[in-house]
Amino acid sequence: MKFPDIPTNECERLGFLMELAILDTPPESRYDEITREAKQFFEVPVALVSLIDADRQWFKSCDGLDVSETGRDISFCGHAVNHDEILYVPNTEEDLRFRTNPLVEGEPYIRFYAGAPLIMRPDLRIGTLCIIDRVSREFDEDQLAVLRRMADKIQDEFLAVMENKT
Repeated sequence: MKFPDIPTNECERLGFLMELAILDTPPESRYDEITREAKQFFEVPVALVSLIDADRQWFKSCDGLDVSETGRDISFCGHAVNHDEILYVPNTEEDLRFRTNPLVEGEPYIRFYAGAPLIMRPDLRIGTLCIIDRVSREFDEDQLAVLRRMADKIQDEFLAVMENKT
C-alpha cells in the first residue's frame, strides 16, 4: 500500500477547510441529494462527499457506509486531492497503491474507486465526490465526465457557503 502524499500547499488547503467551517457538521440535503444521485446513476453501493483534513477523511455526505470518517493514511481520497484529474481505479486488487489497503482487504472491500477532486481554486483541492463498488468496473470518458459535473455541483455549494461568510 502506498500512503497518500501530502500536497505541497497543505497549510493553505487546511486553512481553507477551517474557513469553510463544515467539518463535523450535521448532514445537509443539498449534499446528500448529489451523493444519492451519483449512487443511483452509477449503480454503485457507495457515494461520498469526502473532505481531507490533517489526519482523516471525513464524510460530509455518506450514502452506503456506516462510518463518518476513516484515517487519511488509508484513504483513496487522500491520493485524489493531489491532482485535478479524477482518480480512477477500475480494479484495486491490480493497483500497487491500493491492493494491500485495509479498505480493499477488509470492509468495505473496495474493488472500484472513482473520485473527482473538489477544486476550490487553482491547485486547491479539499476533498472529493467519490463512488465505490465492491466489484471491479470499467468507466468510459462520458461516465467520468458525469462524475466531474456532479463534483462541480458540490464545489459550487461550498463556494456559496464561503460567499455567505463574507
